[in-house]
Amino acid sequence: MSAKPEQYDVIRRPIVTEKATMASESGAVVFEVAMDATKPAIKAAVETLFNVKVKAVNTTITKGKVKRFRGRIGRRNDVKKAYVTLVDGATIDVTTGL
Repeated sequence: MSAKPEQYDVIRRPIVTEKATMASESGAVVFEVAMDATKPAIKAAVETLFNVKVKAVNTTITKGKVKRFRGRIGRRNDVKKAYVTLVDGATIDVTTGL
């Protein structure tokens, strides 16, 4: 299977936070994905881009916070995250690029 250009649009970037690192200990990897991405599309993109087998995909939408910037009120963008659980023995090194 070769990677299609739209699969690079589905997965934006890996998320490296304390919570994501704890999830990686149980075989899960966290990605920021497009807001209109579906679970089957995320699964197909991860399997073709990283050559791994995906067991499950869970998604969350984090609403953007209202913050002040130089006295003006602004709002951060909403973010959709995908928690991708891999089959036993499969790993993805998120420190390297795509």
